[in-house]
Amino acid sequence: MERIEKLMDMLKTSPEDSFLKHALALEMVKKGDDITARALFESILENEPGYVGSYYHLARLLERMEEPEAAILVYEKGMEECRKLNDRHALSELQMAYDDLTT
Repeated sequence: MERIEKLMDMLKTSPEDSFLKHALALEMVKKGDDITARALFESILENEPGYVGSYYHLARLLERMEEPEAAILVYEKGMEECRKLNDRHALSELQMAYDDLTT
């Protein structure tokens, strides 16, 4: 719980910091708070669509929440952003997860 409290405290001074939000979202996933994690990931991607690591984690979360159609859309959007940024590594990870879900 200490880590979550520290992250929340840091977010008070930097509320739009994508790195802090992403770290907090991952902690919420570990804690089993999928609703909060989802809101955090979605907030990151709304404010900073180029924060490509959050697409993978959000899509995986949506898969666990039994929302495969939503996960597919997130993977597709993430792959689109990766192409814009020429981030081949992230694109490859998203593509593999997408293929696993859709085939």
